Amino acid sequence: MMRCSCKKSITVGAVLFLLTILYLRSTHKRTNNKWDLEEATEEMDEWHWPVSSVSWVDQGQYLPLNVSYKLLAGTPPTEQKYLTIGLCSVSRPKDGYLISTLSSVFSHSSATELSAMLVVVLLADFDFKWRKSTVKEIRANFPSQLEQGQLIVVHVPKHFYPPLTGLKRNFNDQPARVTFRSKQNVDYSFLLQYCAGLSLLYLQLEDDVSCSKNFLSAIRGRVQQQEKAGRRSWVTLEFSALGYIGKLYHSEHLPLLARFLFLFYQEMPCDFLFSHFRVLLTQGEAIRFTPSLFQHIGTFSSFQGSFNKLKDVDFEEDLYSNPLADVYTDITVYNDQVAALAWSPGTKTFFWGQSPSAGNHLTVVFKEPVVVTSITVETGSAEGRDRLGSATVELGVQAIEEGTGRTCKEFYIIGSLDGGKMKMTDINKKSVGIATSCLRIRVTASQQEWVIIRKIRITTKEE
Repeated sequence: MMRCSCKKSITVGAVLFLLTILYLRSTHKRTNNKWDLEEATEEMDEWHWPVSSVSWVDQGQYLPLNVSYKLLAGTPPTEQKYLTIGLCSVSRPKDGYLISTLSSVFSHSSATELSAMLVVVLLADFDFKWRKSTVKEIRANFPSQLEQGQLIVVHVPKHFYPPLTGLKRNFNDQPARVTFRSKQNVDYSFLLQYCAGLSLLYLQLEDDVSCSKNFLSAIRGRVQQQEKAGRRSWVTLEFSALGYIGKLYHSEHLPLLARFLFLFYQEMPCDFLFSHFRVLLTQGEAIRFTPSLFQHIGTFSSFQGSFNKLKDVDFEEDLYSNPLADVYTDITVYNDQVAALAWSPGTKTFFWGQSPSAGNHLTVVFKEPVVVTSITVETGSAEGRDRLGSATVELGVQAIEEGTGRTCKEFYIIGSLDGGKMKMTDINKKSVGIATSCLRIRVTASQQEWVIIRKIRITTKEE
């Protein structure tokens, strides 16, 4: 009887043991499923992490740049500016151009423009004596700009730089050249990182340039032009054809660009990296404007003092914008070099016509009457070919319609071309002092040679 009871107890115990194991396995499976679900949900949350479009690299501490800056002169502004202009400077074996560059930036800007900009200079040379003398020179030449928060001078100590020797010799560059261009990339990286957030836009210059007058207003106009055309996603706008001069960026891209330069600092020169960055951010083609706003003035490079005579042929120091107008001509046009191109600013825009005859004309009809104060007309190529040999320059009043377009009812001769050119000032005092509606270039003698009219420029005043 006891044996039977013992067997029964063992059987019940075994069943309970098996049930316990099954329960635990079931519970463990449910628990695992729960944690798997929570882990998957957490992973999905990471992918859907809200990201700010402004300096998201910095906000998330992605690829942190371990760098600290020494403020050598000036005071950072308390309010965000419209434009920050950044440039790096190092000592040169021969002539230095930093003071000339800064003078050009400030002297070619109006008071309103200066209030909207900040210039940041990174003194990137490790020579303490050079930095000290340069800061002294900057303080002596630009005290008001430093005091008004328009100019800042900073430096990054050497121990923050990555290795600058023993680097890869891509493009078969000599070691000294590799060191120079690699350090330049890091200099730019540190400069960009410092300037992030100081303004809405950032403009990169070099320390040996001159500027067009009122270049900031010209830049603002081009930016607004892009916005009106619905092209707000641009990465880089270019205002010079040379090197890393006159390149404009959104400030929100600077932290990413700074990391990009730092990561690939030894791979290739900075202008190559900047082009790759533009393409990576899906701007396939360069957006470059003429006339150029900045000119290279350096004669000797910062690399071993080598001779450098690069010039931007599209640069114009005195920017201009002719009044809105329609342009007509009865001279036979060659290809698409239409008459309106002579009226548009830019060195690569010109009218090209075939063998004009006496009586032919190019007529500009203003959208609104203007008082003309000066006129400049230039014909012919840079080599002196295709000049307009004989012509008068005239102003007209009372715009009227005619079969081939519009013209004026009455014209007054104000001058003639001499050697294919004419430049006259104070026209409102010497000749026609009233508002006029037309400007006409009238051919007075036939010629077999074709004609190029590369510039028609006028200045006006309010009535």
